[in-house]
Amino acid sequence: MKRAVKVAVIGAGLAGLVTARELKREGHEVVIYEKSDRVGGLWVYDPQVEDDPLSLDPNRKIVHSSLFRSVLATFPREIMGFSDYPFFPVDDENHGTTIHAEFPPHEEVLHFLNHFAKDFELIQLIRFNTQVTRVALSNDDEKCSWVVESVSENVGSASELFQAVTVCSGHFTLPRLAELPGIDQWPGKQIHSHNYREPSSFRDQIVIVVGGAMSACDISQDISQVAKEVHVSSRSAGLSKKLEGCPNLWQHPEIIKCDTNGEITFQDGSFVNADVLIHCTGYTYAFPFLQTNGVVTIDDNRVGPLYKHVFPPQLAPFLSFVGIPDRVNQFLMMELQAKWIARVLSGKTILPSKEDMTTDVEKYYQEMEEMGIPKHFTHRLTSANQFEYLDWIAAQAGLSVVDDKTKKITKDVWNILHLYHGSWVKFRQKYIKMKTKPHCCNNNENA
Repeated sequence: MKRAVKVAVIGAGLAGLVTARELKREGHEVVIYEKSDRVGGLWVYDPQVEDDPLSLDPNRKIVHSSLFRSVLATFPREIMGFSDYPFFPVDDENHGTTIHAEFPPHEEVLHFLNHFAKDFELIQLIRFNTQVTRVALSNDDEKCSWVVESVSENVGSASELFQAVTVCSGHFTLPRLAELPGIDQWPGKQIHSHNYREPSSFRDQIVIVVGGAMSACDISQDISQVAKEVHVSSRSAGLSKKLEGCPNLWQHPEIIKCDTNGEITFQDGSFVNADVLIHCTGYTYAFPFLQTNGVVTIDDNRVGPLYKHVFPPQLAPFLSFVGIPDRVNQFLMMELQAKWIARVLSGKTILPSKEDMTTDVEKYYQEMEEMGIPKHFTHRLTSANQFEYLDWIAAQAGLSVVDDKTKKITKDVWNILHLYHGSWVKFRQKYIKMKTKPHCCNNNENA
C-alpha cells in the first residue's frame, strides 16, 4: 500500500532541490530547510572568505561557499541536468568561447538551478535563512519520528516533527588539510582552496598547489596567469617536469619535507623555495546538527554505516543522505538517489532487512581493505565502478540503466584526466579536441 510521509530536506542546493522534487512527485509532504537566502548551495558564489585561511579556528565565521570566480563545470553540458529537465543548450552569443559553451560557468549552473526550483514549484517549500541546529529521534517510542530544531531571523527558535529526514547539506565546507612533514615550521603562507576566490594576490609569487583533483587543476591554471611559478604536487604524479605549453607551471610527485628556510622537497629529490602553499585536498564530511546516538558516525571521512552510501541500516528508511559519493556526475547520481529514496518512503520499493543491509556494508568495507583502499576513500567512486553503482540505484528506482551516451561521455572525461595527467591543466580543451577523434581513448576506457 502506498504511503505518504512528512519529510524534512536539509539544504536547498542541487541535492536538496532534486530530492524535494522527487519526494513531492511521490506525494510526500516536503519542507526544505536552507540557511542562506537563496537556492543553489555549492553553486552560489560568495566573494567572502574565512578569516582563518586554513579554516582551523573553531571560533571563525564559517563561509559556506567554496566556489572560486573562474569555476567551470567538470562535465560537459550535454550530460548535466536531469532526465526530464536537460541543461540549457549552447548559446554562443552569451558565452563567447568554445570552452564556456561546452563546460558551463558556475553562474549558468546557478541560473539552471533557479529555473528548476521555479518550474517545479519548490520555492514555496523552502524556509530560507533557517539554520538547522538539531536533528534527532523524538522521545515518542510508538512512532519513529524525528524532531528538527532550527533558528531563523524571523521566527527565532523552532521545533517540528517529521516522519523522515533526508540530509542534503553538502560536504564542501569543512576543509581537509594535507599532512606534510615539517609544515608546522614552514614559514610560507598556507591556505585551503575553500578560501581561494581569484588569483590577484598571488602575483609574482612562487606557489605550490597540493592535490590531484579538479580543484588543483583549475586553481593552478588560474593562478599561473599572474604567478611567477606554480608547482603542482600530487601522489599520482611521476618525476618532476615542466608542463608542455605552460611556461610557468610544473608537475611534481608528493611532498616529503617542508623546511624552515622555505624549501619544499618532493619525493624525487627536487625542491622549490615557495611563498605560498595551497591545500587543494578536499573536504571533511560533517553533519553537526545530526544526533543519532552513535548510530551514524564519521571516521576518517567515512560516513557510516550507510547502505549504498544512502541509508543507515538501523535508521532506514526514515533517515537518508543524498550526494555522499564523489568523483561522479552529481546531477545524475543525485537524481537517481532521490528517486530511490522517494519510492522507498512511499512503499513502492522495499529495502533489505537491517541485518542484510549491515552485512552488505561490512562486505564493502572488507573489500576495500583487501584492495588496500584507504578508509577516507570510502565514498569515492571510480570510472570503473560508478556505473555499476548508478545502474543498481536506477533499478531500485524502477528505471532502466544509464544510457550509453552518458556513460561514454563520462568515461571520455575521466580518460582525458588519466591519459594527460601532468598536463591536465587544459583538459577541457583536450576533451573538445578529442570529440573530433572519438577513438583516441578506446584502449583506456576503464582507467
